[in-house]
Amino acid sequence: MDNLPQIAKLLRYYCLISTSAAGSGHLTSSLSAVELMTVLYFGGFFKYDLENPNFPNNDRAIFSKGHASPLFYALYGVAGKLSEADLKTLRQLDSPLEGHPSVCFPYTEATTGSLGQGLSIGVGMALNAKYLDKLPYKTYVLLGDSETAEGQVWEAMQLASYYKLDNLIGILDVNRLGQRGETMLGHDASNYAYKARAFGWETIVIDGHNLTEIAKAYQKAQQVKDTPVMIIAKTIKGKGVSFLEDQENWHGKALNQDQLQLALIELGDVDISLKGKIFLPENLQLEKIQIPKIDLDKFLIKPIKKQLATRKAYGNAIAKLGAKNQQIVVMDAEMSNSTFANIFSSAFPERYFEMFIAEQNMVSTAVGLARMGKIPFISTFGAFFTRAFDQIRMAQYSRANIKFVGSHVGVSIGQDGPSQMGLEDIAMFRSIRESVVLYPSDAVSTEKLVNLMAEHRGISYLRITRMETPIIYDDSEEFEIGGSKTIYKSDTDVVTVIAAGITLYEAMKAYRQLRKNKINIRVIDLYSIKPLDLKILKQAATETKALITVEDHYQFGGIGEAVKAALINQSTPIYSLFVDSQPGSGRSAELLAREKIDAASIVEKVRSLF
Repeated sequence: MDNLPQIAKLLRYYCLISTSAAGSGHLTSSLSAVELMTVLYFGGFFKYDLENPNFPNNDRAIFSKGHASPLFYALYGVAGKLSEADLKTLRQLDSPLEGHPSVCFPYTEATTGSLGQGLSIGVGMALNAKYLDKLPYKTYVLLGDSETAEGQVWEAMQLASYYKLDNLIGILDVNRLGQRGETMLGHDASNYAYKARAFGWETIVIDGHNLTEIAKAYQKAQQVKDTPVMIIAKTIKGKGVSFLEDQENWHGKALNQDQLQLALIELGDVDISLKGKIFLPENLQLEKIQIPKIDLDKFLIKPIKKQLATRKAYGNAIAKLGAKNQQIVVMDAEMSNSTFANIFSSAFPERYFEMFIAEQNMVSTAVGLARMGKIPFISTFGAFFTRAFDQIRMAQYSRANIKFVGSHVGVSIGQDGPSQMGLEDIAMFRSIRESVVLYPSDAVSTEKLVNLMAEHRGISYLRITRMETPIIYDDSEEFEIGGSKTIYKSDTDVVTVIAAGITLYEAMKAYRQLRKNKINIRVIDLYSIKPLDLKILKQAATETKALITVEDHYQFGGIGEAVKAALINQSTPIYSLFVDSQPGSGRSAELLAREKIDAASIVEKVRSLF
C-alpha cells in the first residue's frame, strides 16, 4: 500500500498525456475512478496472470463505463504492459487502444461503451465461475452513476441476487456529473445504496478517493457470502486537476497543450519508472466434469403422424447436443415451455439458466458466458429479441459465440396478434456483421442446423415456427450453412419459388395445384438466409423465367431483399410476396391468406406472369 499514492499520480499522468495526444477522450470520467482502480489492481485484491490473459482463474475486470478507457489502458501502463509511447496512440487508427475498450486489446474482457451492459456481462462471468467451472475467481465491474438510469443495470442486479453471486463485485463511481450536467441523484450515495439493497445486494458506501477506505471495502466485499456486493464510491469528476474538478462541460473533452502543461505542473513530480505489481491467481485447474449418462428418450418429444413443430425439434436437438458437449449452456426468458428449451433444463439443470423476462440482460449475460468459453443457446419469441438489439449489436464487437433462437415468428402464429409476431427478426440479425441466419422448415432440418450452429463460431440465429409441420427430410439428409434444398425441379420449370419455414409448405401446395394444370415450378427451401446459396439461386435465375420469394416477414431486410441483392447482376425478374400490412388476430391460414403469402396467392402470382 505504501506506493499507491504514487501509482495514482502516475495513472493521472497517463490519462492526461494520452487524451491530449489523441485530442479527444473522456479524461474527467477517468480521473474520478483513479483511486478505485489503483487499490483494486495494485493493492493485492485483483489476481491476474498478465502473461496469460486466458488463464481460467484470472479475476475479471469490466469497465462498464467504457468511456473511462484512458484509465483502463493506463492501468496496464503502470503494470508494464504498455509504454508511454503506446498510451499516446490512444484513439489512433490501427491502435488497439480504442476510444472505448474493445477485445482488440488483449486485456479487455468484453467490448463496452454502450452504457448499462457491463454488469450483465459480469453476471455471465460470475455464473460461469460459481456454477459451471467452479473456480474462485472474482468479477469486478466498474459502473458510472449515469448508466444506472438504464433498466438493464437493474435487470442484472436482480438476477445476480437471485443466483447469489457472491463472486460479483460492482464498483459504482458516483461522480455526480453526466455528459450534459448533473445526474438524476447527484452525489446522493445513500440513495444508490438504498436501491441496491432493495435488489438484494450488500452495499458499502465510501469516499472514492480515500485509499484506506477503498482497501477496507474490497476486503469486506471479498468476505461476503451468497450475496453480490456493490461498492458505492462518492467521487469528484476530474479529480486531481483543480480547474476540472466537479465542473460541467468537460465530459469527453481533452486538454489542449497549454491546459495540459498547467495540469502537469499541478500534478507535480511523477515517477514514470514506477511499476505496479498485480498478484497472480492460484494455479487451479478446471475440473474434468463427466457428462452424466441419462436416458434422453424420457425427455424428447416424438413426432405425431410425421409432424413436429420446429420449436419442439429445437428442444430435442439442444438436449441431444448437450449430452455430447459440456460447453453447451442454455438460457431462456421465461418462455422455455414455448421454445421447448425446457427439454434441456430437465435433462441438464446444472447448465440451464432461467433469465426471466429480461431479454437485454439475457443477451449480455450470454456475452459473459461466451467470453469464458461456453456456447450459450438463448431463446425467446423472435419478436422480443428486437428489444435487445443494442445488446446483440455490441455482442458482435466482443466476438461473442452466441446462438440465438427465436420462436413464434410471423403471422402464422395466429391469434396472439402482432405484438407476438416476429416480423422484423430476419432483418435485424442479417444486419449483424458476419452473422448466420437459418430458418428450418421441418424437424430434421432443425436438428441438423442446431448442430451446425454449435460448430460455427460467431453469432447465429435460428428462426423456428410455432405450428406443427410435416417432416419432409430423411434423417440422412445433409445440410450446410450457406446451403439450400431444391424440393421440386424439372427441365420445364417456368418459375422458381423460393421460400423458407412455414411458406415452404405453401410453396409445395402451390406446386401441386399448378402441376394439375401442367405448369411446373421449381421450389427451393432457402433454409440458409445468410449466407445464401448463390450457386443454386443463380442456376434458378438462368434456368427459369422468373423468381418469386415468399416469406412470413416484413419486406424490408427479409428474404426477398436478400435474394434481390445477391442477384443484382442477373436479368431474371424477381417478385416478392411478404407481410405487407399490420396483421391482427386470426387463425394461421386466415392470416397467411390475408397477407397473400399462402398457396393460393403463390398460384395467382405464377399465373399472372404468363
